[in-house]
Amino acid sequence: MKFYSTNNTGLRVGFKEAVFNSMPQDKGLYMPESIPVLDEKFLTNLDEYTLPEIAFHVAQNLLGDDIPADDLKAIIHDAINFLAPVVELEKNVFVLELFHGPSLAFKDFGARFMSRVMAYFLENGEKQLDVLVATSGDTGGAVALGFLGVPNTRVTILFPKGAVSKIQELQLTTNGQNIRALEIDGTFDDCQALVKQAFTDAELNDKFRLTSANSINIARLIPQTFYYFNAYAQLLRQGISKVVFAVPSGNFGNIGAGLLAWKMGLPVQHFIAATNANDTVPQYLKTGVYEPKPSVATISNAMDVGNPSNWVRIADLFKDEPAKLNALIDGYTYNDEETTQAIEELFNDHHYVACPHTAIAWKALEAYQQEHPSTDTAGVFLSTAHACKFPDVLPTNVADSIVIPEQVTNLDKKESKAVSLGKDFEGFKGYLLNNA
Repeated sequence: MKFYSTNNTGLRVGFKEAVFNSMPQDKGLYMPESIPVLDEKFLTNLDEYTLPEIAFHVAQNLLGDDIPADDLKAIIHDAINFLAPVVELEKNVFVLELFHGPSLAFKDFGARFMSRVMAYFLENGEKQLDVLVATSGDTGGAVALGFLGVPNTRVTILFPKGAVSKIQELQLTTNGQNIRALEIDGTFDDCQALVKQAFTDAELNDKFRLTSANSINIARLIPQTFYYFNAYAQLLRQGISKVVFAVPSGNFGNIGAGLLAWKMGLPVQHFIAATNANDTVPQYLKTGVYEPKPSVATISNAMDVGNPSNWVRIADLFKDEPAKLNALIDGYTYNDEETTQAIEELFNDHHYVACPHTAIAWKALEAYQQEHPSTDTAGVFLSTAHACKFPDVLPTNVADSIVIPEQVTNLDKKESKAVSLGKDFEGFKGYLLNNA
């Protein structure tokens, strides 16, 4: 499969180059030159396949012969070695739990797949790979654990000072080895801007072999399609064939992967983009005007993105049928007070402990189902992170009910190795050059 830039459809590169370069010099994002529609027999019989089997079939159709079949199977079985169950809360309301991986967040799908793909493509004697990643919360931990100890790679994670939860910060700052963490005195958008500028800086690109682990990297997007197909397979086993997905949305890679799955033939009825106060996309869907703005801090911090990078991919998917995009997606936005109310309602009505991002997705699904009642369509909201990452923003009675997973119980005993920097590019560039 070849990949082009959203800013230059005439450009063609292979998967390896798209993964390692992550972002073309024209500042676009890589997209597959054609999107395969999966075989109807496979789609109608998804319930007969396991998650790794589904993941292999989807990935092979997207990548062609870029990775031989046996190698691709091995990568998938190593990377996707945890479950993503669909749990019923009530009739036609399900939660897709994506927090059962090592970092307790949906980012494990993309980060683990990408790290193994990069390790696979790295050849002996090649220049060290420097991975730059900006995080608003969960990406950093998933990337840190995904790349920890991977030979010939070094990861530099930028996170906004005071804007990630305690557990999120510990997950990305206490690893050491080949993982570095930079605490940036700014917002996530500032962190993301620094990473993007580094990729277009001639001196840095001459000295380092730079790539990204953010969702701008196509190797992050592809594995996120897996759990949409797998969720549908689980519903088919319950006799359900119509589904609406409500997706907590920040940088819009998650829902972008769902839309890619839809393009590949997954019969999704509708998508719901659920955001917090950072409502750039919901406003666009209402007004037709796309107007990025500075991000604002909320209790659902992983979604605090005012200028979502992956929106250009979504626009590209629908460049030939823009009206279809508006028909397929609705946007809903909620403030912190409404988010807290949703957390309490989920707990009181279903005894379900949800993180703020998950609660926003449930709230949006609830609103959509009230506006579009249906007796035969399942609504699935995505739970993108374990609630234990956000105890300080949960109501006390909800926080007290959290079951702490074993992998985070010892984080408090580890020492943070974060380095503090301002949000100016010269300071960031100086750090990279001086710590080569």
